[in-house]
Amino acid sequence: MEKQETKVYGLQFGLLCLSSFLFFASFNMIIPELPDYISSLGGAEYKGLIISLFTLSAGLSRPFSGQLADKMGRIPVMVIGGAVCIVCGFLYPVTGTVAAFLLLRFVHGFSTGFTPTGTAAYVADIIPMQRRGEATGLLGLAGSLGMAAGPALGGAIANHFPLDTVFYTSSVAAFLSVAVVARMQETVVDKHRFRMGLLKISRSELIEPRVMSPSIVLFFTVFSFGTILTIIPDFSEHLGIQNKGLFFLSFTLSSLAIRFVAGRVSDKYGRVNILRVSTLVLMLAMVGVGFSTTLTELMLAGVLFGIGQGMNSPTIFAWTIDLSHEDHRGRAMATMYIAMEAGIGMGALLSGWLYDNNPDNFRMVFWTCAFFVFISLLYLLFIVKIPSRKF
Repeated sequence: MEKQETKVYGLQFGLLCLSSFLFFASFNMIIPELPDYISSLGGAEYKGLIISLFTLSAGLSRPFSGQLADKMGRIPVMVIGGAVCIVCGFLYPVTGTVAAFLLLRFVHGFSTGFTPTGTAAYVADIIPMQRRGEATGLLGLAGSLGMAAGPALGGAIANHFPLDTVFYTSSVAAFLSVAVVARMQETVVDKHRFRMGLLKISRSELIEPRVMSPSIVLFFTVFSFGTILTIIPDFSEHLGIQNKGLFFLSFTLSSLAIRFVAGRVSDKYGRVNILRVSTLVLMLAMVGVGFSTTLTELMLAGVLFGIGQGMNSPTIFAWTIDLSHEDHRGRAMATMYIAMEAGIGMGALLSGWLYDNNPDNFRMVFWTCAFFVFISLLYLLFIVKIPSRKF
C-alpha cells in the first residue's frame, strides 16, 4: 500500500499536475477575447469556427498522437502539444485577416490533440486500478484550475493592456508547461525513434472498440461545453458583464472540489452510477443558463454546470482506462478524446449557427444543448449495462 501511494502521488504525478495546469491555462486564457478579435477582423459570422476548427484539428491528430504515445513515449507527445501552443501564441498578433486567423486556430488545435493524450496515457501507466477515479480527479483539479485561471487572467490582462499581451502570456504559460514535462521520467520502456512509418495507421488502429461506451457518453455531454466556449462571451456581454471570463471562473472553480469527491465515489460505487447523476446535473445547468437574465443567475447556473462537469470528466476518464488494454492505452485515450473533440466542435458549430449573432436565439441555443445531454442520460439509463464488478 505504501508503494502505491508513492507511485500515484510522488514527484512525477505532482509534475504532471503542474504541467497540466499551465497547459490548460495557456490556451484557455485567450478564449473569452477571441469572438471580439475575429469580429474586429471582419469575421463576426465565423464565431462558431473559433472552437470547431480548434477541435477539428485536435480530433484529426488523436489517432497519430495515440500511436506516437504508445511507440515513442508519453513525454514527447506532451512536448509536441506544448510547443504548438508556444508558437501559436506569438503568431496571433500578426494575423491580419479572417482566413489567417482561422488557419491559426486550426493549427492551434493540434496542441490539445497531443498533450492531453500523452498526459492521460501517462496517468494510466502510474495509477493502480483501485485508485484511478481518485487520481484522475486530482489531475482534473489541476486542469480545472488552469481553465479557471486562464480566462480570468486573460480577461484581466485584456482590460488593462493591449490584447497582444494576452497572446504572449499564453505562450509563456505553454513554455513553462513544457519545461516541467522535461523533468519527468518516461513510462514507456520499449521506445521507438520517430520515423514516418509511425504515422501510418490502419483502420483497425483508428478507434479502440473497448472504450466506445464512455466515448459515446462524452460525445453527447460535451456538446454543452462547445456551446459555452462559443456563446458565453457574447451572452455575458448581452447581460452587461464586463469581464467575459467570470462565467468560466465560476463553473471551473465549482468543479474543483467535486472532482476529487466524484473520483473517489466512482471508485466505490461504479462509473455508470455516477455518470447518470452528472448528466442529469449538466442538463439542468444548461436549462438554467437559458433562463439566466442577471449576473447572479448566470453565476449560479455556472456553478451547477461546474458540478456536472466535475463529476463527469474524471469518471469518464477512469472508465476509459478501466476498459483499455495496457498495450493500447494511447489508442484508447485517443479514441475518447476524438469523441470529446467531435462533441465540442459540433456543439460550437451548431451553437454558432443557431445563435447567428441574434440575442433572441440565446435561450434556444442553450436548451438545444440540454437536449443532447438528455440523449446521453437515456443511453446510460437504458443501454449501458452496469458491470457486476465495481472498480
